[in-house]
Amino acid sequence: MNKARGFTLVELMVTLIVVAILMAIAIPTYRQSVIKSNRRAAQAVMMELISRQEQYFVANRVYATKAELNYNLPPEVDANYEYDFAIDAGPPPSVTVDFTAEGGQAGDGDLSVSTLGTKTPSDKW
Repeated sequence: MNKARGFTLVELMVTLIVVAILMAIAIPTYRQSVIKSNRRAAQAVMMELISRQEQYFVANRVYATKAELNYNLPPEVDANYEYDFAIDAGPPPSVTVDFTAEGGQAGDGDLSVSTLGTKTPSDKW
């Protein structure tokens, strides 16, 4: 008797179901990982902007506007966030860096950090 080689339809369907279940778990986890990675990159840039603002303040006794600082976001951050400064004359003088999430990052929310050490939202830091 000739024995057929290959897989039965039931075996293929079981394999497909297992793969579908794994994908249903893996894809959302991967997306959350990408969002978290984008947030961490933005936070690193925010801290760099705060550092530049502090250097500008030491040299000029006033915080820089966006035009004066003339900083371009790295492409991976620029694709997901827009930024702006909110300068407060004080006392004490301070500046807040606000990052507004856009595109696929919008669901994660906006980020903010100030020279006074205030970071919002606190659960994202």
